[in-house]
Amino acid sequence: MPSPMPSSLRRPAPLRRPLLLAAIVAGGLTSHPAAAQSSRLHAELDRRVTEVNAKVIAWRRDIHRHPELGFQETRTAALVAAHLQGLGLEVRTGVARTGVVGILRGGKPGRTVALRADMDALPVTELVDLPFKSTVRTTVRGQEVGVMHACGHDNHVAILMGAAEVLAGMRAQLEGTVVFIFQPAEEGPGGALPMIRDGVLDNPKVDAIFGLHVWPEPAGDITVREGPSMAASNSFTITVRGRQTHGSAPWGGVDPIVLGSQIVLGLQTIVSRQVDITANPAIVTVAMFNGGVRSNIIPDTVVLEGTIRTFDRAQRQQIFDRIAITAKQTAIAGGGTAEVRIDSGYPVTRNDVPLTQRMRPSLKRATAPYRVREGALVTGAEDFSYFQERVPGMFVFLGVTPRDQDASKAAKNHSPYFFADESALPVGVRTLASLAVDYLATK
Repeated sequence: MPSPMPSSLRRPAPLRRPLLLAAIVAGGLTSHPAAAQSSRLHAELDRRVTEVNAKVIAWRRDIHRHPELGFQETRTAALVAAHLQGLGLEVRTGVARTGVVGILRGGKPGRTVALRADMDALPVTELVDLPFKSTVRTTVRGQEVGVMHACGHDNHVAILMGAAEVLAGMRAQLEGTVVFIFQPAEEGPGGALPMIRDGVLDNPKVDAIFGLHVWPEPAGDITVREGPSMAASNSFTITVRGRQTHGSAPWGGVDPIVLGSQIVLGLQTIVSRQVDITANPAIVTVAMFNGGVRSNIIPDTVVLEGTIRTFDRAQRQQIFDRIAITAKQTAIAGGGTAEVRIDSGYPVTRNDVPLTQRMRPSLKRATAPYRVREGALVTGAEDFSYFQERVPGMFVFLGVTPRDQDASKAAKNHSPYFFADESALPVGVRTLASLAVDYLATK
């Protein structure tokens, strides 16, 4: 709420208006959500963030030690649900199989804001020497591998649990409703769309949504970009069929390994020679090449798999078309055939421009004494984009590289050496809680 007007300004309306107009023009009362809140409210928020920090660290370490793959996050979901129920929230479990939703209704009427965290881990064997290091193992595509929160989702869950506790303690002062979304399977096949289909944005009707992702930047810094932020992501599979024969007599068949190799090289010319990358960057990567069972047998079939990253719909379709033509025509030229399949993928993560501009003061306040950085395009992808297609949304990056290290040399997300400095956790809690409070207070 705005601070009470000083008695010196309590004059007849004609004399007050010029002062009020000057304040508005100066960018105060209506253009900055943080300025519309009392300093007392933010002071209480900061105090509660400090009080909950030890719990946030403990939750993060517990979740890190017990990682779970997408749509298998039963232990994590149970931990989250018990915490939200203990706070007195309305809790829904089993949303999109393993998702959890908590609803906090404030003491005053207003709009509804959603805060989202993803819960799933990755099939990565952890190589960071931590006392809470993951030792979980699983089998993926017939291969035994470790399970690790190599993308930092353990931090996301702990941060949002902390924000829920902070805001629950302030519910009497909240002007509206906060929906806490704990989402499964962001890493694939995607949990955001199933949660939307299960009505997570509809009851209550969400007006805006915020999310964050830990990132190899200086710990405590926030990075944000207006408009397109992260790429659309599409996976492709190319099945190349030749004709099996003895390796000593390749002329007796059609070698799909050679055809597949020529296709891989041909695909490299799509971005470098066939699309205008001065308008938007794009990536086509072949990441898997499988075929053959013996050194002296030319196989009948090989399978290529890869990823496509784009920021523009028309360019994306152009790349889809060029992949199909390149694969099929190259295979035909060598006497074989190629079948191309491209999945629907994730859309572009696009920050709503007016919302992002309006919430920048909240980010600056929550991040202090650290920095709010201007973000570059990120060719990684996020299914947070599905939420943004339905309601205005903003997605930011929270730095977690120790500040005495060179962030440019830090292990990236999905690396077995990925490491998150816990000093950034209270900044994450303060950021999400502040965005909720300030958005709801903005008229």
